[in-house]
Amino acid sequence: RTLNFIYYVLITSAFCANILVVAQTTILSVLGSSLALRGQDGSMMTATDGLYAERMAVFHAFGHGLLLTIGSVVMCVWLHLHWEASLICCGISVWTILKMRSTYYRIVKKFDFDDSLTVDFQDIFDGPAAIHAVPSSM
Repeated sequence: RTLNFIYYVLITSAFCANILVVAQTTILSVLGSSLALRGQDGSMMTATDGLYAERMAVFHAFGHGLLLTIGSVVMCVWLHLHWEASLICCGISVWTILKMRSTYYRIVKKFDFDDSLTVDFQDIFDGPAAIHAVPSSM
């Protein structure tokens, strides 16, 4: 009975976390691109900054969804399989979690950068290659 309760809590939480990720990414994609393409001057930078700021919330929901899904798999195998098969499946699940963790750190290391060194477009507008409006001739 306790394993059933834990299983249903985990699978419901996993489903909700994964739906949250789909909702977040859809909303960000639609609204971010809409602002960037149709907004007033400077809206592309506003949209880019907003998308960048929201990425951690999406990553956290995605990570929670993955872990909860694997947790529900562990509970499910203990509910439906003999202990020998459950033990093997748990080992596979632990290996999967460790592989996801190492893959995450490998990819983060590859794409990590210092936020203080990011481009703010001021060099384009104020630097030697500054964009100037062409005066209209009347």
